[in-house]
Amino acid sequence: MRAGHIAAVGECMLELAGAEDGLWRMGHAGDTFNTLWALRALTDTAHACDYVSAFGDDPFSAAQIGFMQENGIGVAASPKIAGARPGLYAITLDGAERSFTYWRSDAAARRLADDADPLAKSLQNRTLIYFSGITLAILDVPARQHLLDALATARAAGATVAFDPNYRPRLWPSAAAAKAAIGEALALTDIALPTFPDENALFADPKPQATADRLAKAGIGEIVVKDGADPALVVCNGRAEPIAAVAVENPVDTTGAGDSFNGGYLAARLSGHPPHEAARRAHQVAAAVVQVRGALAPFSILRAAFEPI
Repeated sequence: MRAGHIAAVGECMLELAGAEDGLWRMGHAGDTFNTLWALRALTDTAHACDYVSAFGDDPFSAAQIGFMQENGIGVAASPKIAGARPGLYAITLDGAERSFTYWRSDAAARRLADDADPLAKSLQNRTLIYFSGITLAILDVPARQHLLDALATARAAGATVAFDPNYRPRLWPSAAAAKAAIGEALALTDIALPTFPDENALFADPKPQATADRLAKAGIGEIVVKDGADPALVVCNGRAEPIAAVAVENPVDTTGAGDSFNGGYLAARLSGHPPHEAARRAHQVAAAVVQVRGALAPFSILRAAFEPI
């Protein structure tokens, strides 16, 4: 995959992470944004990185856009919705494992694909476009079709499309609806980055190889099945190779680990590394992320982790 302009599509929320003395620290995060954050850290700044979403006209939305711009991330032609605002989530930790509480039902990002024209404009002339099952789940059916149409057009024009199914049952009306939408997305996917427990929950895959086999039958040529602290299964051109994760003795917060793995993997592929080497670097990036609080690690930490050990 050649280096070039990158877009990620989805929802960036306000993140509340616990701090000392019962205080909360506010940041900005969301599954596809976390991946783009790692991509921005690990790719040449000469190449544009844009977060394609929808934003409100409130002070929190303005701060969110400002935060992105300060870190070299644009918003392309993302619409600004009058009276709307970002979604919000809070992280609760039990050791390093996390749970989330969300306030997002009326978030601006749910309208990112209501208007097909700015969405299509945002995805033009891209080398890589990344989105997820959460991106699909927050959209109503007509808007979801706008997104799929825009992705198909961009892909026909030469974009590589990467997709993480990232199944979250609470966001879907039924498992059948999730399967149908994810199936449509997979038909447009060049690089699939699923997480095995999600695939087991939705498709009853008994093991990562079953996930890889199912996706290969769907016509996807490059597949990386993540499985937490267990090896990731990398399948490309019919060759399957497990790549061991990096052990972290005392993880601090596992939020964003899989998203950052995806960002590290895609950054390595954009840099010309083969899939197995890209997965090794991605594991290193994920291991660095679980040693900081919140979903976003500083760029300096991500860059140090990305280099070969």
